[in-house]
Amino acid sequence: MSSKKRSHSSQMWLRRQQTDYYVQESKKRGLRSRAGIKLEELQVKDRIFKPGMLVVDLGSAPGGWSQVIRPWLGRHGRLIALDILPMDPLAAVEFIQGDFSEDEVLAQLESVVGDNTIDVVASDIAPNFTGIRGVDQARSMMLAELALAFALEHLKPTGSFVVKGFQGEGYDDFVRTLKSEFKKVVCRKPQSSRSESREVYIVAKERR
Repeated sequence: MSSKKRSHSSQMWLRRQQTDYYVQESKKRGLRSRAGIKLEELQVKDRIFKPGMLVVDLGSAPGGWSQVIRPWLGRHGRLIALDILPMDPLAAVEFIQGDFSEDEVLAQLESVVGDNTIDVVASDIAPNFTGIRGVDQARSMMLAELALAFALEHLKPTGSFVVKGFQGEGYDDFVRTLKSEFKKVVCRKPQSSRSESREVYIVAKERR
């Protein structure tokens, strides 16, 4: 992509950010990103998070999901967040910086979780997009599959998995896999998700 095209795309993105209702709403409420509003919509529909739960938030930076999840867990709940990027501290949120696809980082996460089985694995991970649709789709699905592998290894039998996906090659197969592993699977397009985006959130409950 030429620098001229990139500049035009950047200007369009900035204009959209400045006028987007949900961006403005998240700023007004002091949320770290509009992602928190998307998760709130899922919570209203699916009641994923409850007091006392142990939750792992994969791809947590800048903290949009962790920020809204933590109050839902109450004083006896526990939230462990992980991202390859740094994240400013949040009260009562344990943060690990690293790539959970790497064995060393995964081992660190597992040691922090300990023997406690996880109630919810939440993943809002997305790759650094290249603008090449096929490449971006493949990377997105790879990250979703890594998150699922972690969830299947560590969720308790009644546990839930919430993951961001992108409609395209590999998406339907991924949903079929989820349906084979969980009793209840729903795909959601939050109102706060941009209509032109291929972004979809999948909520899977009750391990088979």
